[in-house]
Order: sequence, then structure tokens, then C-alpha cells
Amino acid sequence: MFGLKIKFTGCLLIRFLFYITFFVFLTTFDAGAKGMFGAGEFYLNNGMRVLVIPNHRVPIVKHMLWYKTGAADEEIGKGGIAHLLEHLMFRGTKKVSADKFNQLMEENGAESNAFTGMEVTAYHQLSDVSRLELAMALEADRMNNLDIDDTAFIRERGIVFEERKQRIDNNPIARFREKINKVLWQEHPFGRPVTGTDEEILKLTKADAEKFYNDFYAPNNAVLVICGDIDIKTARVLAEKYYANLPIKNIKETKLPNLKNGFRAKIVLSDAEVRSMRIIKVYTAPSLAKNKDAVYPLQILAHYMGGGESSKLYKKLVLEDKKALAVSVDYDPVSKDYGVFQVSMVPVGGLDADEAIKILENAWDEAIKELDTDEVEKIKHKLLAGLVYLRDNPEDAAYIVGAMACAGAGLDDIENQEQLLRQVRKKQVIDALKSLEQSASQVVGVLLPEDENNG
Repeated sequence: MFGLKIKFTGCLLIRFLFYITFFVFLTTFDAGAKGMFGAGEFYLNNGMRVLVIPNHRVPIVKHMLWYKTGAADEEIGKGGIAHLLEHLMFRGTKKVSADKFNQLMEENGAESNAFTGMEVTAYHQLSDVSRLELAMALEADRMNNLDIDDTAFIRERGIVFEERKQRIDNNPIARFREKINKVLWQEHPFGRPVTGTDEEILKLTKADAEKFYNDFYAPNNAVLVICGDIDIKTARVLAEKYYANLPIKNIKETKLPNLKNGFRAKIVLSDAEVRSMRIIKVYTAPSLAKNKDAVYPLQILAHYMGGGESSKLYKKLVLEDKKALAVSVDYDPVSKDYGVFQVSMVPVGGLDADEAIKILENAWDEAIKELDTDEVEKIKHKLLAGLVYLRDNPEDAAYIVGAMACAGAGLDDIENQEQLLRQVRKKQVIDALKSLEQSASQVVGVLLPEDENNG
């Protein structure tokens, strides 16, 4: 099952914090089979993958065009160019003048936006189904005909710079997370901020944006997801009409380095803007690409440990022992490379850092000892119950299907989640945890108020 959580910054800029349950088994798709979404797919002759999710409850449709590129594809020193290009995609083409895209969407009652992540950049519209053709025509046009005006470039670069200031530089938690990421990922591109740094943004040029656009924006590097009041036959006709004639490009694959197994580090920082201590433990984790068999067990583990107020750590540390103000566990496996598993805690005042870490570790160990078959089944039932809502929501379905497809999931991988979740047993959860603790790179980060003893 899929529970979708996305953290937005700036103009819907994200470092993907999808924490989703899903599974991957590479099997042949039976076009007549019905799975989680009842989706169908086809490919255009230029390589574009199209996924269609019929949902006829209301006459609306979600149209999402996902490019399989993001900040991880940026050249060294060009940080932020993927995000800046996302802005520029709304600033005119050879056919549609600057700002006309947004104007046309608004005049036709459609919502339109975009987001940039480490591995994807997505553009999406939600509209009455009668306006779908307009969205497709405009989206196809800017895939091939972007026209970056000098004035628009300077303006958008300034906006991106200010977003960085507001969302990262002026946010102590965001700055803290950036430092943790840099230590955890070492030389891997995932350690760089999606926003780019202040210095990088100000040095970006129009030529940099045009190069990134020419290198990565093409139908054979894109996934189109259409979800709502439409059938696959109609969607195929429209996709052929608007996207099939767009030219193929030779996409150069970014080579990502392997990380050392078992890397360990601890960082302790203080900040004058922080009022309460915060502890974050982050692991590199299995993903769709790295170890598909561990994905569901780890999602069950994350939900069991820190998935809301009924989770083990929340009940123990917040409600019973009153040693924490907040605690959570998130797992993000939606990646072509590594995933991320994260444990966060805000301790109560009066504890030093080492004491708080020990309390968290003890509660974790105690909860693992209490994990039994009945607990695993309870978590599975909770996750399965969420499927009903996802099936009914075109926006959630489109996000989930698009994210998984860009990470390499086949249609069976997407549709068979319910069945595969049911197959997880306690031993798989424990084995996945042991592998995480023994071989994954991990960093413990402690953020303190400036006047506190670092312990």
C-alpha cells in the first residue's frame, strides 16, 4: 500500500520525502488484470512511457509529466540549475509568450505547478477533464520549444536565490539537515542541496539552463501519468496527438558512486535560533533499485516504530515516560539509487545529548523485543486500510504511480502492493533491520540551543 507524504519548499521544491510502501517484482503485465489502481500503460514511438489510471467518480483529471532528472544530474558547481530550470519552464516558449502558460491555466479553472527533487522534476495540472487537451498541448510545447529570455532568467534566478534564503538559510532545522546529508552522503550527489548553495545560484547562467534542458528534457526521459475521468483508449489518442512527434534525445546517464558499507559518524551543532534539542539518526537504506525485497519490511518497521501516535516509540517516549516532545520514523525507498531511513526525536528539556540518545536507543531496543507476529499483522492491516483512500484520490494516485515509475517500477510492481504487503512476516522485518544496522552508512546528528552544553 501507499501512504504518500511530500514535503514542499519554495515553489513546490522537494527533496523527495515520499514515505511510501510499495514493492517491486519484475513480471510481465497482464493488460486485463486489475490491481491496486487498475492502471494501464503504453509507450509512444519516441520512448515516452504513459500510465493511465481511470477514476470516474468526478469529471476531473490529474495530468503529470515527470522528467527522470533532478539535482543529482547537475554538474559540480552548477547546483540549483534543475530547480531554476523548473521556474523558467513557466516563462515562455517560441509559441506561448511569457506568463501565458499560467494565465491560460487560470482562465480555464486549472491548477498548475511543479516540483524538483534529487532524481525527478515534475509538472502537473489538475483540471476538468474537458481541459486536459489544453494542458497536454502546453506541456508538450514547452518540452521542445522553451525560449529563455535574458530578463526572465535574471528575474527567476533572483527568485530562486530568495527562496533559498527563506527556506534554508533562515531555517535552522533545514540548515541542520543539509549538514547531516553532506556527512552521510560524502561525495554522492545526494549530499548536495536541491536548491544549490547561495554561491552556486548566483553564478548560474542562461547557458547552464539551456544545457540542462537540452541534455535531459526529452520524451524518452519522461513519464506521463494521467489519472481521472478518462479511459486508456482516449488517453492513447491524446498522447499520440500531442507527444508522439517530439524528438528523441541521447540522454547521458549520470554515474552515481557507491558508498562505503558501515560508515558511521556523529555531528553535534548548536544554533542561536534553536529552542529545543533535536536528534536525528539517518541511514542509507534499500530502495527500489538497490534491494526491492527489503522495502515492505522496512516500511512496516517504520510504521511500527514511529508512524504516528499509536507507534511504539511515541507511546513509550512521549506518552508514558515523557522523555520526548515528539518522535517519528520515516522511510523513503523511492529512488533509482539509495533510499533513506530516518529516526527523529525532540527530547524534553533537562536532558543532555548523550543521555537523550541513550534513552532513544533503549526505547528502540525494547520495542524490537516486543515485535511479534500479531504486531506485524496489526501494522499490515493499518496500511492496507489506507488503500481505500488512495484509490479514490486522483492526485495521490498520480503522484504515487509517477514516483514509482521514475524509480524503475514496472506496472506489476505498482499494482501488486496489497498482495505483496500481505506476504511480509516478522522474520523479514527483523532481517531488514539487522542489515540496516550492520551495513548501512549512518549519521547521528544533534542540534542544540547555542547556550547548551554539548555533552
